[in-house]
Amino acid sequence: MTLPPVLCAAGEADVMSVTVGRSGNQQYDFSVTLKHDDTGWEHYADRWEVVDTEGHILATRTLLHPHVNEQPFTRSLRSVAIPAGIVRVNLRAHDRVHHYGGTEISVDLPD
Repeated sequence: MTLPPVLCAAGEADVMSVTVGRSGNQQYDFSVTLKHDDTGWEHYADRWEVVDTEGHILATRTLLHPHVNEQPFTRSLRSVAIPAGIVRVNLRAHDRVHHYGGTEISVDLPD
């Protein structure tokens, strides 16, 4: 599939930073900063995900609109239940054109 140049120019969505804190028994609060050159409704970062080390999605923070004039931007997701035994997770971003492929960050869950 060939993409129009204006859609390709935005590139993939990158996770720039992550803050994670424990909010309860096996529950965590995540604050994630993304960078993506959103161009509008056709090409924008539309979600970020908490994923275990085997690639299973544990939680998703959906982004409902483009952030053309707000880059980078930070959004949070609270009280994410993480199964017992998982001590490290990956954070990855998704955009409407490239899907995955940008910078991911791995974090250890606090005790």
